[in-house]
Amino acid sequence: MPESKLQNGRTKAVRVWCDGCYDMVHFGHANSLRQAKALGDYLIVGVHTDEEITKHKGPPVFTQEERYKMVRGIKWVDEVVEGAPYVTTLETLDKYDCDFCCHGDDITMTADGVDTYHMVKTAGRYREVQRTAGVSTTDLVGRMLLLTRNHFRQGEHEYDVEKEHSSTMGQDSLARSPWTGCSQFLPTTQKIIQFSDGKPPKPSDRVIYVAGAFDLFHVGHLDFLEKAKECGDYLIVGLHTDPVVNRYKGSNYPIMNLHERVLSVLACKYVSEVVIGAPYTVTKDLMDHFKVDIVIHGTTPVMNDVDGRDPFAYPKQIKKFITVESGNDMTTEKIVDRIIRNRLEFEARNVKKEKKELEVIKFLEKDKLKESSFKISARL
Repeated sequence: MPESKLQNGRTKAVRVWCDGCYDMVHFGHANSLRQAKALGDYLIVGVHTDEEITKHKGPPVFTQEERYKMVRGIKWVDEVVEGAPYVTTLETLDKYDCDFCCHGDDITMTADGVDTYHMVKTAGRYREVQRTAGVSTTDLVGRMLLLTRNHFRQGEHEYDVEKEHSSTMGQDSLARSPWTGCSQFLPTTQKIIQFSDGKPPKPSDRVIYVAGAFDLFHVGHLDFLEKAKECGDYLIVGLHTDPVVNRYKGSNYPIMNLHERVLSVLACKYVSEVVIGAPYTVTKDLMDHFKVDIVIHGTTPVMNDVDGRDPFAYPKQIKKFITVESGNDMTTEKIVDRIIRNRLEFEARNVKKEKKELEVIKFLEKDKLKESSFKISARL
């Protein structure tokens, strides 16, 4: 572990604390933790219980056990604390020997409207990182409930933001909250570089290749990738394009577009590299190019390619294909089903969240106005 120099001459690793719900863990959460880790040497992440989240925000989509596992799977996380308190205290930081707490530049409040970080802020043990624009759990829930397909538009409309169906689900750029509402996610090469390890396989590495949608990256994906990685040294994930995924899944799938899925998969600690827009059929050219030793697929059914052929025919033919059982039956469809079955609860949760955030915005604006008036008076 790297060590950081203190003023008194001693050396000590800087330990950073983050906490949150981490519900439906997405690349926004991962990016926040990546930035937090960059501020120190060792990152500890506290995850709240289902009971605490339900009390302060409304029901989570994932169970606490699922959320604990997902956060442990993020490559920048060194340690997870289960059942972390909803309000971050100095006692918590001291208990885990953390120098400071880190959070995004959005506001998190209790059911009573109290800033959950007010204690550590007052003590000067709080650092802020930039929230990732264009994604939130609320927005993803909205996509599932509204069954829109605007998140993977093609051609000239590929990067348009939906502006026609404003709703309480934060589905468009006109949504009222700047944190809950959806803003446009603009993918950049810099963001991919930040998420990627950038390390090529060593000559001695056994290269594994898997491919799929990996939509709404979840515990089922995580367990599968962990099992796949155990079969070799360097794991490459091929991500299918949005139209290809839509062909074999239908409806409004994928829920997350290709750019979003790339970052979600790259944040996983088992993944070495991602092929963006991988061909549906695993060809000889693909295997030769990446020097693939073995192609792995899970136990989910595989649809034939548009020409009617088995997409894994070549690796099977050369005896370089195996099926791996992840031991987890979670699917993207099951997540969507959870959302649909509890639609009213999630809609109420999001309305409550946006209302609370609007109150904070009004308070901050009033506070800024007061501060501005005071400065003017002082000058006069």
